[in-house]
Amino acid sequence: MDFFTPPVERLIEEFARLPGIGQKTAQRLAFYVLDLTKEDADRFADAIREAKARTFTCKRCQNLTDAETCQICADKARDQKTICVVADPRDVIAFERTKEYKGLYHVLHGTLSPMNHIGPDDIRIRELVQRVADEDTEEVILATNPDTEGEATAMYISRLLQPFGIKITRLAYGIPVGGHLEFVDEVTLSRALEGRLTL
Repeated sequence: MDFFTPPVERLIEEFARLPGIGQKTAQRLAFYVLDLTKEDADRFADAIREAKARTFTCKRCQNLTDAETCQICADKARDQKTICVVADPRDVIAFERTKEYKGLYHVLHGTLSPMNHIGPDDIRIRELVQRVADEDTEEVILATNPDTEGEATAMYISRLLQPFGIKITRLAYGIPVGGHLEFVDEVTLSRALEGRLTL
């Protein structure tokens, strides 16, 4: 016996396809949407359609934008010679929140993952190499996550960019603020030692 009507089942299935959403959460979201007024449901659906129709990738950095060039790339006050390479548009937001980084970005839209059949042609590496070749870049900061895929991606990009003779750096890893040494894993502790600063 089917518990839900076909339209409700389809709605649940669509929510369940979202990352991090399990079956129970998908059901809760579906019933939340069903409880909306028609006007609220239409507004929600319109927001999805508009975001999909009016969101593009910046022709320069591949970040999400609603124009040909994003606001960061268009800002001439930013350091035009430094590019911070990140895996995801959300990573740009994380850096911008620090208010410390004043250079440009390049968004890969993923990382290399042979297990998931994601190779160099599936992410925006080619655009990065072309950009470094065309622009007056002095430093590329590889800011992918410190996991297996992020490390592999950083190493691959580093090898591709070495012939350009530019400075290639990787984010330092260390102990989180408020963390306790006894709970830090060996790899993080080793990286923290390697990346120690002179005071």
